[in-house]
Amino acid sequence: MDESSFIIGVDLDGVVGDFYGAMRRIAAEWLDRPLESLPEEVGFGLDEWGIAEFGGYDRLHRFAVTQRNLFRDMTPIKDAPAVLRKLSMHGIRIRIITHRLFLKYFHKTSITQTVDWLDSYDIPYWDICFMADKGAVGAHVYIDDSPDNVTRLRDQGCRTIVFTNSTNRRIAGPRADTWQDVERLVMDAKEEWTTGTLDLFGATGFRTR
Repeated sequence: MDESSFIIGVDLDGVVGDFYGAMRRIAAEWLDRPLESLPEEVGFGLDEWGIAEFGGYDRLHRFAVTQRNLFRDMTPIKDAPAVLRKLSMHGIRIRIITHRLFLKYFHKTSITQTVDWLDSYDIPYWDICFMADKGAVGAHVYIDDSPDNVTRLRDQGCRTIVFTNSTNRRIAGPRADTWQDVERLVMDAKEEWTTGTLDLFGATGFRTR
C-alpha cells in the first residue's frame, strides 16, 4: 500500500452511479412493463422484478451494457461527482475499483463506457482497477454497496464503509446514506490516518448503526 497518500477504494455501481435506477428503466423496456410496476426496493439479484422467466439477471445485464450503454448512460448518484472532486482537492487519492469485466467478450465495451462516463461527469481518479478481489488494490478505506463485497473486504481486514441501498440494509456500519456522509466519514478517517490513530470501526463520530 502507498503510505504517502491517503487512498480510498471506490466502487462504481450503486455507489457513484445510480445502477439500480438505470437498470430499472432498462428492465421496464426489456420486460415490456410500465416503469411504475417495478419496485424500487430490490435485492442484489433483482428478483423482485420477475426477470427469471425472461432469462434472469445475467441476460438483462448483458442487454443493458451491450444494447443500452448502461455504463455510459447511467446518471450519477446525487452529489457523488462533486464530493469526489472535493475529496481529491484535499489530497485524497481516489482509486476506482469495479468488477465490470465479468461480461465475457465485452471487455472493451465495458472499459470504454466506464472511462467515457467518468470523464463526462468530471469524476476525478488516480487509478482505475477492473477486478473482483478489491482488497488486493491496497486502499486505506473502501466504499462499497454489495453485501458480498463488504463482507469479503472486512474479512480481509479492510476498513469498509457501506453505501446504503435496499440490497444492504442488514449489513453493519460504518454506513453512508448520502455522499455528504461519505465526505464526513472519509475526512474523519483521513484525519485519524494523518495523526496515526486510524480506527474506522471505533472512532468517535463514526456511525456504526
